[in-house]
This record gives sequence, structure tokens and C-alpha cells, in this order.
Amino acid sequence: MNQARSVYQAGGDDGDLDQALDAVGPRLRTLRRQQETTLAELSVMTGISVSTLSRLESGTRRPTLELLFPLARAYGVTLDELVDAPPTGDPRVHLRPVSRHDMTLLPLTRRAGGIQAYKLIIPANGRRREPDPKTHDGYEWLYVLNGRLRLVLGEHDLVLSPGEAAEFDTRVPHWFGAADSGSVELLSLFGKQGERAHLRARPKRNAG
Repeated sequence: MNQARSVYQAGGDDGDLDQALDAVGPRLRTLRRQQETTLAELSVMTGISVSTLSRLESGTRRPTLELLFPLARAYGVTLDELVDAPPTGDPRVHLRPVSRHDMTLLPLTRRAGGIQAYKLIIPANGRRREPDPKTHDGYEWLYVLNGRLRLVLGEHDLVLSPGEAAEFDTRVPHWFGAADSGSVELLSLFGKQGERAHLRARPKRNAG
């Protein structure tokens, strides 16, 4: 059996397989950009050459298990997510932590693209260096679960406590980290293309 075929047990025909494999490249590129990782950094993490990674993302290299396994580990996703295998009916989200910039990220959403949800854990004494605000496309919403979070946003320098939230356009220079020596846990919703979370209001009851 072809190695690429073995990762996609859809029970469909060759057209279904080809379509699934063709979508792997764009999905790999989306994941890498979401995690702000360069091809060179990914090459070090996976042992896959930069040229091979580039060809995988462009679709000129056919993905195989030997290539997809280390990529799935690096991105903290399953093989099913990389090849967009059909859902099995299991509603559980299997968290696979990813370490980035002194933080631990636990993805809470399954699919690449659209609004992404994460739980972020900043350990005690983590990210307490001098703030270095960055900008990038997108829109982010933060909600503090535990600890105290320092958020530098444009000209504002804020400290958020548990139960407090902030939302902002990530094209505004921003940085966040622990406000003191304690650890911080927070939820993050991030839309790469500037998507914002939409909250549905409770319908009003008819008077009667």
C-alpha cells in the first residue's frame, strides 16, 4: 500500500485521496504561519530539509508518513488534521501542547484557518523580560483564567487579573507576559485575517 494512502482511511476513491493530499500543502503553510515559524526553524525541529518543506507546502512534493509524522509532532496536531480526514464522531479535542516563546500553547480547535482557540500557559518567571511589541495581521481576544497578565498595547501598559479580557487588532504593536513572578493561564481567540468572534445575544422574551 502506498504510504500516503495509509494515512487517509476515507474509504473513497483515488480522486478523494488526491484531493486530500493536494490540500496538505496549504494546510502545512497555514499551520507554520500561525505559529510564526520559519522554514529554517521547522527544519531544525523535524530534521526535514528546507527545500523539502518548501516543496511540501507548494504541493510539488508528495507527502508521506515519514514526512508527516515529524510535522504533526512539531505542530502539535494529529495526522488526521494534516490530511483533513473525515470526522469520526468523537467530539473530544485531544490537546497536544506546543512550546513557543517561553509559553505553552494548547490548541483547542481542530482545523487550520478561521478563528483559532488556544489555552496559553506562561510559567512562573516566564516572559518577564523587557517587552518587545510586535505587529502582524489578525485580531486577538484574551481572557485571563489564573495569575496576572501584563499587556502592552500601543501606548497602553495594562495588568489583567482573572476574569478580565482584552481584544485588539494585532496590527497594533503588542506584547504580553507575566505581570509578576507567578504563572499565568489564559484563553486566546485569534483570527489570522482579522476575524472577530461573534457573540449571539440571548433573544428577548415576548411580553405577555
